[in-house]
Amino acid sequence: MYYRRNMQVKIYGLRGCCFGIANMILVKRMRETLYSALLLQDISFFDGETVGDLTSRLGSDCQQVSRVIGNDLNLIMRNVLQGTGALIYLLVLSWPLGLCTLLICFTLAAVMMVYGLYQKKAAKLVQEFTASANEVAQETFSLMRTVRVYGTEGLELKRYNHWLDKLADISLRQSAAYGVWNLSFNTLYHSTQVIAVLVGGMYILAGHITAEKLTKFILYSEWLIYSTWWVGDNVSSLMQSVGASEKVFQLMDLLPSDQFISKGMMFQKLLGHIEFVNVSFQYPSRATVPVLQRINLSIRPGEVVAIVGLSGSGKSTLVNLLLRLYEPTNGQIFIDGIPLRELDIKCLRGKIGFVGQEPKLFRMDISSNIKYGCLRNIKQEEIERAAKQAYAHDFITLLPNGYNTLVDDDLLSGGQKQRIAIARAILRDPTILILDEATSALDAESEHNVKGVLRAVRSDSSTKRTVIVIAHRLSTIQAADRIVVMDGGKIIEMGSHSELLHKDGLYARLTRKQTDALV
Repeated sequence: MYYRRNMQVKIYGLRGCCFGIANMILVKRMRETLYSALLLQDISFFDGETVGDLTSRLGSDCQQVSRVIGNDLNLIMRNVLQGTGALIYLLVLSWPLGLCTLLICFTLAAVMMVYGLYQKKAAKLVQEFTASANEVAQETFSLMRTVRVYGTEGLELKRYNHWLDKLADISLRQSAAYGVWNLSFNTLYHSTQVIAVLVGGMYILAGHITAEKLTKFILYSEWLIYSTWWVGDNVSSLMQSVGASEKVFQLMDLLPSDQFISKGMMFQKLLGHIEFVNVSFQYPSRATVPVLQRINLSIRPGEVVAIVGLSGSGKSTLVNLLLRLYEPTNGQIFIDGIPLRELDIKCLRGKIGFVGQEPKLFRMDISSNIKYGCLRNIKQEEIERAAKQAYAHDFITLLPNGYNTLVDDDLLSGGQKQRIAIARAILRDPTILILDEATSALDAESEHNVKGVLRAVRSDSSTKRTVIVIAHRLSTIQAADRIVVMDGGKIIEMGSHSELLHKDGLYARLTRKQTDALV
């Protein structure tokens, strides 16, 4: 008996260990697959999703699936085997009584399925409301300075409590459903005992079974009922996990963007000739609002072109199309005479340096931030040379650990982050350099330094680059070879600084306004 019990404990332990390992492998691969699927989506996908929702899917939703393998399936298999053994023994003892018990188990199973389906639906809502609450918290914490300055702590708490109230309501309904499920079990469980005693007593009087068999029957019927209850309880947990992970599986099934599937044309050398031919565009989320309308623009290799205009005129969208973050609704973009769609996108982006209007740095040391995205081996001397060209070397050397200093939000000013981003773009030695409002976060001295970078780019004959500069500060781009003026998604003026002033159009008015503002 002791040997048998010892073997049973070892088997249970081995089974639990195997399920635990399977659970770990499953959750790890699930997170890897989901993260990979998300990374390969079009930019328009992220326009429609929130950061809080996606991080919730990667975190708690994937972890919820671990209950399926690590706990629920394990217990379901054990109780199904135990219940099946008990049922077979009950039918051997007395098949009429066994069928009565089986009927009660079927009734319990029907209640269990209804309860499980409700838990699946409730779990899906819980995950959605949790993701929404996480999004509010994440947004509030990332904008804490704004919240504090405007004194909107109470408003943010109200927004967060809105989703907590929805979660509490769902939890209350789940508790009520669990109460109904528990009441059904207890009612059916006691019904089994009553039926067994009444019908079994009649069978004893009739001489069909003995009192010993009836006692065994009652004990094994309890075992069967309890196994059914445990299966039902674990199935409801299983349904919760399935409900919570539905969105995860939907995201995992998303196909990668065509940019990552199709193999485009590779090129040995990029000259930097850019041409927009009848390009029009509307964002997928605002399909009825035209952002660009029949844009025709040719940029020669090595030319410095500035794009200016009022906010919302389509300047940054033009750059987004060139980077192929979005596809034109109509028209085509050509690079060195080849349609942009036919080029290998990774190869093309490796030849483009980009500095956005909101400098974004990763939580890593400054050297790693500067060489981020470079596929070749980068020496420290190259990093420092790029930093010097971006006028970032001096302030970096004054940091606690120099180039090995870990980047933190409070460590660097907006202008310093911008100059590190410019150094990152310069280090790539790009054929096409794009500065999208790159001076927006810079003070007067730093802006003067960026002008020096632009002058160096123009005068360096050994590394001729095509440069596109988008700027609100018109003083930054006066030395450009050509200035393109946009308004309402259209190009309305084009020429040098002096030519546009002579035309006395929108550019001249903007220049006068900025000059008057400085007086």
